[in-house]
Amino acid sequence: MNIWDTLYEKALEVQNGRVISPFVDAGGVSAAILTKSGNIYVGVCIDTCCSLGMCAERNAIANMITNGESEIDKVVAVMSDGRVGSPCGACRELMMQLSPESSKIEILTDKETKTTVTLGELMPDWWGRERFEAQS
Repeated sequence: MNIWDTLYEKALEVQNGRVISPFVDAGGVSAAILTKSGNIYVGVCIDTCCSLGMCAERNAIANMITNGESEIDKVVAVMSDGRVGSPCGACRELMMQLSPESSKIEILTDKETKTTVTLGELMPDWWGRERFEAQS
């Protein structure tokens, strides 16, 4: 199985859209990330009435960080209809801030053709590059 198919399937395994309470829904979108060390972490979106929810990608990133990792290689986000989609601006920003190599993260944009885009292509003029450069 292709790594993109594996990530897609891992994301689908946790998706399970559900109502948590009258104020919280979860699992409408799911995500799987592959780290540079080869581990896969998953997450689901958590939507709340007060806008304090969390995207599936950020949930997966939180899972990764909780487990001691911080470098992402690949990302797949699965929408409720089964299509894949690009991370939102907040998720893109968090990923960019994780590592000076984050612009190389691959994001699946079409499951059938295995079309990808890099995070750097989505964030070509990212504001924080100089801070990473000053660090080295």
